[in-house]
Amino acid sequence: MRLCLLLAAAGLVCAQSKPPKPFHSDASSAIDYGSAADGSETVVIQNVSYEVSGTGVVGRPADERLLLRKTIRSREVLGDIGVEASVTLDAWRFGDDLSQKPLYTFTVEGTDGHTMDNALFVAARGLEEVEWWSVYRLGSGQHLFDTDVPLVSFSISRETVKTRYVGFAASPDDSTDARLKQPNVVGVITYAAGDRVVREALITCDDPNQAALLRSYADAKRTLAAADHTLKLSFSRNYPSPANAVEVRIPLRGDDLDLAHAQLAPKLHITAWRR
Repeated sequence: MRLCLLLAAAGLVCAQSKPPKPFHSDASSAIDYGSAADGSETVVIQNVSYEVSGTGVVGRPADERLLLRKTIRSREVLGDIGVEASVTLDAWRFGDDLSQKPLYTFTVEGTDGHTMDNALFVAARGLEEVEWWSVYRLGSGQHLFDTDVPLVSFSISRETVKTRYVGFAASPDDSTDARLKQPNVVGVITYAAGDRVVREALITCDDPNQAALLRSYADAKRTLAAADHTLKLSFSRNYPSPANAVEVRIPLRGDDLDLAHAQLAPKLHITAWRR
C-alpha cells in the first residue's frame, strides 16, 4: 500500500513539473514622429518586452514561474521638460495561454520598471525633474509603497537570505492624506518584506520651516543606506547652499524598526505610523 502511495505521489510530482507546451507570442513596438505648424516636434513610442521570472516568486507556488509583459508608452514634445508616459505590467503563469486573462495587470504613470529579487516590481515614476518609485508585489501586482530615494535592499540574516526593503517618501504638498499635510511633517520611512509592509514610521520636526526644507524636492537631497543592522537616512541642502547634513539613525531589532532607540538630530521625532 505504501509503495502504491509513493508511486502515485511520484507521478503527481512528474505531472506538476512537466514542461509547458511550446507557445509563441509577439507584440509590436512602434515609434511615431510628427511636427506641428508652430514648429513643435512630438515623438510617441511604444516598447514591449517579455520576461520569465525564476521559481520561488514570493506569494506564488514554489515551483511556479511567471511570464511578464511590460509595455511602456510615452509621448514627448522635443525640447520641453517632462514626458507623458505609462508602464503596464501583465502577468501570467508561465505556460498559460496568453489569450486568457492575466493573473493581474496594472498601469501606472512612469517611464520604466524592473523586477527585483523575484519578489518585487519597481516602477520609475519620475516624469519631470523629480525621481521617485512605486513598489509592487511581483506575485500579485499589489502596491506596497512609494519611495523618492532609491530602494534599499539587504538581508537581516547571516545564515540564510532573508531580504528586506526600505524606502522613504517625503510628504508631498498635494497629499490626499490630511495627516501628511501638517506643517511639521517631513515624511514616511517604510520597512517591508517581499510580500508585506512590516513597519511605517512618520518623521516630524518641531520647526515647521525646517520640516518644509527637509521635505522639499528642490532644496534638499535625501539618501538612505543600511549597514550593521542600522538604517541611516540623511538630509542635505542642495548646492550652492551649505550641505548642513541632518541624520536619522534607526536600529533594527529582530525583524522590525527599533523606533525607541532611534537617534535623531535636534527637533526631529519618529513615531509608528500606518496608512
